[in-house]
Amino acid sequence: MIPAAFDYYRPKDMAGVIALLEEHGDDARVMAGGHSLIPMMKLRMAEVPHLIDLQDVAGLSGISVKDGQVRIGAMTTQAELIDHAELTTAAPILKEAALQIADPQVRYMGTVGGNVANGDPGNDMPGLMQCLDAQFTLVGPDGERSVPARDFYEAAYMTARADEEVLTAVSFAAPSGGYAYEKQKRKIGDYATAAAAVLLVKDDGHCTAASIAMTNLSDVPVYSDAAGAALTGTDVDADAVKAAAAAMLGDIDPMEDNRGPVAFKRHVAGVILSRAIERAWSRS
Repeated sequence: MIPAAFDYYRPKDMAGVIALLEEHGDDARVMAGGHSLIPMMKLRMAEVPHLIDLQDVAGLSGISVKDGQVRIGAMTTQAELIDHAELTTAAPILKEAALQIADPQVRYMGTVGGNVANGDPGNDMPGLMQCLDAQFTLVGPDGERSVPARDFYEAAYMTARADEEVLTAVSFAAPSGGYAYEKQKRKIGDYATAAAAVLLVKDDGHCTAASIAMTNLSDVPVYSDAAGAALTGTDVDADAVKAAAAAMLGDIDPMEDNRGPVAFKRHVAGVILSRAIERAWSRS
């Protein structure tokens, strides 16, 4: 299909972006890689009278790893995550997750900022960023502010970002211990039926810290304190893994769609999470 008519803008700096957002309000949207927004516009699921392309705005790309802190510019592509050796050393779960997003063509254009800012419950990066306890940097008319990833998502396609704000960067402390990103999908390029991001810290044979989040099992990514608590203090044996999966199942709220009925999704969620926990523990 062909999208509805729209005006296209390509500002050179963030001041120009903010000015356009202030001028056009709800009628304006910013675009990063465009892999989420453009298909919705073509299907007439989203009507955007004023489209603001961020491609020419300086300072929105790049990866920094310094003193145990990671900062990723919003316009950094998934392919750049995969190819960045220093980032892979500091946070290998990012490469593992990015390699499971769509296909190479999408990863060369799809951006980190677009993936996390859109509020699509099927995207991979939101749950992963919650697992990493990341902070999102937002810039608007009143300046810059930081919002925790775990507080950012309110409902499907609804976030804490104000209409006149732009997400410019993601930052987090480099994780330690074992990691895994496990994903089940129907075919290459599809959204997950269920995906799990897991970080585990081991000390003297016991789990001393656990962070767990899942994707596409509710209208927002699901970070589960209860699932992490079920593992903490244990040696992550079969009973502990089962308890963590049960805790997560209490937190998710999947809906039936073309990926399967609710019962199937809940079953897949338990299997995927168990696999992710076991793999993360083996790497601890």
